Amino acid sequence: MSSSPRASAGTVLIVDDEQPVVAVLVRLLSREGFSVHTASDGESALTSIEAKPPDVCLLDVRLPGIDGFEVCRRIKQNSRTRLTPVVMVTGLDAREHRIAGIHAGADDFLCKPVDPEELRARVGSLVRLKRYTDELDHAESVILSLALTVEARDACTQGHCDRLAQYAQELGRRLGLGAEERRALRLGGYLHDVGKIAIPDAVLLKAGRLTAGEYETIKQHTVIGERLCGSLRSLVLVRPIVRHHHERLDGTGYPDGLHGDRIPMLAQIVSVADVYDALTTDRPYRGALADADAFQILREEAQRGWWNVRLVEELIAARCGGEPS
Repeated sequence: MSSSPRASAGTVLIVDDEQPVVAVLVRLLSREGFSVHTASDGESALTSIEAKPPDVCLLDVRLPGIDGFEVCRRIKQNSRTRLTPVVMVTGLDAREHRIAGIHAGADDFLCKPVDPEELRARVGSLVRLKRYTDELDHAESVILSLALTVEARDACTQGHCDRLAQYAQELGRRLGLGAEERRALRLGGYLHDVGKIAIPDAVLLKAGRLTAGEYETIKQHTVIGERLCGSLRSLVLVRPIVRHHHERLDGTGYPDGLHGDRIPMLAQIVSVADVYDALTTDRPYRGALADADAFQILREEAQRGWWNVRLVEELIAARCGGEPS
């Protein structure tokens, strides 16, 4: 059975054989705008999920036939359904159920009787997570994994991608950019250095000064990264960020030596955020700089003609809690 809310906030499958419980959950979730479907046993639940994976599955532990733990286990073992968030519904004191649910791959738990506010919060949060996951096709997920692998190779860059994505998105918001451009900035923060996957550790992690040849090798990561992202329509706005985030306004950057406005604005945003993060984190040759010192360097480099002055000032204002200009 299914209900038809005014406007779907997400799809929820309720798997429970106790009809009074199901009726309450359907009423609560439908009222919040969710499209709700139900199944009364494990087999029919698996058939439903395989045909059309919901955004969230609310799964009772005790079911006729195969129990909730086995249903959860099969959902998580199926490549088509493994990313479906599963919330196991258990008794108040069912500690052993929670442990078994964790082993089966459950993402969250709710206790009976279900609290309406907790239900709304848990389901809403998991739907948002599922929809973000759905944005990434398999190839995009692989590329993101490669980018995080690159980050993990160098202890000095731990957390760099997360921070860069955050700084770049904030700059985009302050500049009034649209949702698609802000999404590109977030992904660009993660993918900007993905091409370094092809750079040997001996060069990438070298503690001393790079030779001219080694520096040329490092510079190739921008071109390689663009190629890695090249076949994905979802990354059409991200590719220029990956290729051009080391360009400078005066034309002294790489790989193409672009000048001024020929450098895509999204790449300029990521460039400024990247430099700020590099200045304020530890490096083998120096400790992290204080914000005031990093701001001074950014301003000096902007005056030198490397960075967009407005972007630098917006980043500084953002880090200081100021309003957009």
